[in-house]
Amino acid sequence: MTPKPLVQDPIAEARRHWEEHGWSDAATGMAAVTAVMRTSQILLTRVESVLKPFGLSFSRFELLALLSFTATGALPMAKAGARLQVHPTSVTNAVDRLEQAGLAARRPHPSDGRTVLVEITPTGRELVPRAASALNQEVFSRPGFGQEDLTALTEILTRFRRQAGDFDESAGEGQTAVP
Repeated sequence: MTPKPLVQDPIAEARRHWEEHGWSDAATGMAAVTAVMRTSQILLTRVESVLKPFGLSFSRFELLALLSFTATGALPMAKAGARLQVHPTSVTNAVDRLEQAGLAARRPHPSDGRTVLVEITPTGRELVPRAASALNQEVFSRPGFGQEDLTALTEILTRFRRQAGDFDESAGEGQTAVP
């Protein structure tokens, strides 16, 4: 059930209050950050509702998709976490849930006894394209922004992420540096 839209934009109202309280120099930034965070919540809700019938959360889908894109279907858990930019505990929790569902499995690294690999199972490999197709159809092909806005938004957010140190293209021909 979709909640009834508010009659007033609460972020615009918060910005007005910010300005009234003498924080005008920060009001625009507060409004932008809050709008990005609220937009993230809306989009994540859409994504999660599409993935729910597949028994996946977005974080588990991302991990499965990452594994499906590798040549062997496996990665060290630490490398998977680095590529997904999540805390090791988050990877562990996602792998636990994927293992319970029969979609991924842990196995020892063949040449490094300290490293644990996470590997996609045949069931997981079969699920990824079906879940991706649903996401593409229901969310990614029509995210609620026009094409020009999508291009501009991606450029703005990429620039922000680069400046925030999220990735460093100079580390290796357009690839993220992964320790």
